[in-house]
Amino acid sequence: MSLLSKFNMDEIMNCMQCGFCLPSCPTYRQTGKEVASPRGRIALMKGVAQKALAVDEEFEHNMYLCLGCRACETACPAGVPYGSLVETAREVVETRKKEEKTLPFIRNLVFNQLFPYPERIEKLGTALWAAQAAGLHTLARKTGLINVLPRPLAEMQQSVHKVASPTERKKRQKVMKPEGKPAQLRVGMFKGCIMDVMFYETNQATARVLTKAGCEVVFVDDQACCGALHAHAGEKDGAIALAKRNIEAFEKAGVDLIVNNAGGCGAALKEYHHWFHGDPDWKERAMNFVSKMRDANELLAELPELEFKKELNLRVTYQDSCHLAHGQGIRNQPRHLLRSIPGVEYIEMINADSCCGSAGIYNITNFDMSMRILDDKMENVKMTKAHVIVTSNPGCLLQMKQGIIRAGMQDKMEAIHIMDLLDRAL
Repeated sequence: MSLLSKFNMDEIMNCMQCGFCLPSCPTYRQTGKEVASPRGRIALMKGVAQKALAVDEEFEHNMYLCLGCRACETACPAGVPYGSLVETAREVVETRKKEEKTLPFIRNLVFNQLFPYPERIEKLGTALWAAQAAGLHTLARKTGLINVLPRPLAEMQQSVHKVASPTERKKRQKVMKPEGKPAQLRVGMFKGCIMDVMFYETNQATARVLTKAGCEVVFVDDQACCGALHAHAGEKDGAIALAKRNIEAFEKAGVDLIVNNAGGCGAALKEYHHWFHGDPDWKERAMNFVSKMRDANELLAELPELEFKKELNLRVTYQDSCHLAHGQGIRNQPRHLLRSIPGVEYIEMINADSCCGSAGIYNITNFDMSMRILDDKMENVKMTKAHVIVTSNPGCLLQMKQGIIRAGMQDKMEAIHIMDLLDRAL
């Protein structure tokens, strides 16, 4: 297959260039530039696919300036699958770069040496826990040594959760059952890679909430990263390899359903079958996997109402995960869950489904643009006068924590994953 034949011209030509996507696009709103819009990027893809434009640095910049939030897919009257188009464009960029020179050290480290190996991510988590336990983060802030780091990392570390200790992680029960009643469903927990290190307790909270809803929860062995970061960064072969590992792991587990609590991971997991064009055996296995996949909010909406034990007496607003809202179409379920908690006053945020600027590692690779988008989002957050911003994705959670710090609202507001809030009320 030639490099440019990777583009699906039928999907590109489906774009009517109507411009309905423009108001929904965060980078277009920030820059006002056509090439920073979905319509403009698709026009660039068309030019490259037809060999009228080169796969050069300008094309690469415009493809990677996109957050991949997929708000344009919600707005598009023609149903153009923009997310898959921009992933293909990035795959073309990275394939061309590999043909021309060796893979950059950091990129090779992240995509080839770290994320495919869960045990290495686990060790990284242990190192981070040790640094926190030794007070190195606090010392670095107080002495100013933190400023040795690049600015994106120096600011980001302020919002990093306390990492669970190795001892705490070893205590995990591989199977958690509902108390005092037979299980209605046996569900496999997709725990994620960074999610299970940085947000171990959120995974535990999710499992506890699901047991309260009558599920037996299994932490399935041999699962790996979902592959979303690889796919979004043009590393499609790596994404497919990870997908195969996860499909095999959950086939062996023999669960009724598979559940995850990260909007970004869930969108990728539900699209595995699109990654196996030309491979009918794996595509069929992927379709079976996808048919069982549920977001935790989605699954809870299918089960009997939760019986809460306490009132929280909080004013709460909700920040949509882009890949949960635009990628999976899940909007009402988390809002219903929040409104069902006794004592919660739910306040709908203006443009709640506009991107917060996190977008995987975008807040590191495109820090300035990410912070501009975040600061705009925080203006809408402030208007709600909420005590709590609730999210359904770990990246959004870190970003909103950073937004609270940037806005100087640490004493007035907290950011929390919806499963942690439900667990608190249960």
